[in-house]
Parts: sequence; structure tokens; C-alpha cells
Amino acid sequence: MQAINPVAKLTKVSKFYGQGSLLVKALDQINLEINQGEYLAVMGASGSGKSTAMNILGCLDRPTHGSYKLNGLAVEDLDDDSLADLRNQQLGFVFQQFHLLPEATALENVMLPMIYAGVPPTKREAKAKEALERVGLSERMPNRPNQLSGGQQQRVAIARAIINQPTLLLADEPTGALDTKTTEDVLDLFDELHIQGITLVLVTHEDNVANRAKKIVRFSDGKVVEISTKKESNKFNSI
Repeated sequence: MQAINPVAKLTKVSKFYGQGSLLVKALDQINLEINQGEYLAVMGASGSGKSTAMNILGCLDRPTHGSYKLNGLAVEDLDDDSLADLRNQQLGFVFQQFHLLPEATALENVMLPMIYAGVPPTKREAKAKEALERVGLSERMPNRPNQLSGGQQQRVAIARAIINQPTLLLADEPTGALDTKTTEDVLDLFDELHIQGITLVLVTHEDNVANRAKKIVRFSDGKVVEISTKKESNKFNSI
């Protein structure tokens, strides 16, 4: 049987801040593989390392030691410009605060990543309309963020995140600013994207959100301490 190459692979990744007596080990030699089409939730207390791991997966930070490969490419070897290109072309981001441009319409917000990617204007508009239709906002394209509910703004943010067909979609506390009903609606959308084949990593502190994922990775003191799936659970000190 042919081996499956992971979409993202962290190998003995450590991230340190400070030095001497002030040294903080945000991550301590973690190993993690994310395969194509997986839906993975990352959990842990504040300071556990989960946000640092997300920043490294998103090429927003570099490991102090170890290797991160995205689609087989050693990310730690890239310069800042190459990292920016990689984020634009292969990664999608959804945050708790939606980070939409307030003076831009929903359509214009979704078109933004394609401008940086050099997509021609006519193609940008067509793709953005398709993405907004995909998240159920076909009638809200001309609206600005202040004319949209929180859930609608998050859907615009999700449309923007998937517009360049990312290798990996990273969602950091995406339901943290939403009410219970809107949270369920957004999680239903993530379920749909997962079914359609998108590889999704979601950071959350809420069990009901994490339980939508097919795999849960728990962090503590900079280490991965548990990986559980719907069928089984493995606990260990390190992997």
C-alpha cells in the first residue's frame, strides 16, 4: 500500500521565548501529523502551547528547533517573502474577531486574498461570488460588515479563507464571539467543508466545539499529551 504523505508534519518542534532564567518553553519537542481531509481540534489550557502550535502551522512564527513541512516543503528554510507567499497560496485563516475591512463589502473582503495572489479582476469577482454562495450569503454580497450579524461576518471570513483553495484551513477560536445558535450554524458550515475535502484544524477551549472534529489533540505544558478519535483514545507523555 502506498504511504500517505501528510499535509502538515511537525517533527521535534520546540519554540522558546526569552533566555536564561526567563526562558519559556512554549513548545517542547512536539510531533504531529495532519493528513489530507482531516478535521482536527486542538485543545489545552491557557499557556499549554496550542496557540504557538497554530502560529507555526500557519507560518506566522518559526520553530526554535525542529522541522515543519507543509506539503513536503521545509517551512523553516524559507525567507519572510516566501513565507508570505505560502500563507497566501496554501493556508486559510479564520479568527475569533473576524478581521474584515469595515469599509469594504462582503464581496470585496472575499476578493482581497486573490489580489495578493495576482488573480485577474474578472476572475476574482466570479470566484468571490461563488465562495459567498457556498457559505449561504449570496444575498449579502453588497453589504459592509456593520450591516451583517456576527454569524454572517464569520461566514464572510470563512469564504475569504477558502477562496484560494488552501491546503490547510486554520480556525482559531472561530466561535468565541458568537451566540449558541450562531455557533451551531458556523460549525455546520465547517462540517460541510470537511465533507467536501478541506483539511481543517480548529483551536478551541469548548468541548461542544471540539466534539465536531474527528480527532482531538490536547496540549499541556508545551507537549502533546493526548490524541483521541471518535473510535479510540491514546494517552502518552510524548509522541
